Amino acid sequence: MKDLLGLMGKAKEMQAKFQAMQDEIATVESSGQAGGGLVSVTLSGKFDMKSLKIDPSLFKESEVEILEDLILAAHNDAKAKVEQIMQEKTKALTSGLPIPPGMKLPF
Repeated sequence: MKDLLGLMGKAKEMQAKFQAMQDEIATVESSGQAGGGLVSVTLSGKFDMKSLKIDPSLFKESEVEILEDLILAAHNDAKAKVEQIMQEKTKALTSGLPIPPGMKLPF
């Protein structure tokens, strides 16, 4: 019984740590670039787009499709960076815990 209470206490503690981590990640911002820096996107830790910068040289009517592709690429680059930050923070938080490989956290 003592072990069960200890386990429940650790679960509550872990839940509080995950909440703190999620709050911290929400304040993170990451920028992604495409086209050698011609297009850059900044995302929050919640994947909200905070800013979009486009080099004026790309404003040519015949190159709209290229510009759209670069915006998508910059967004995806920034998103991948935010996901990497989240993964690193989760790994640091759960180090030493007997969690099966591939288990997604937080629950």
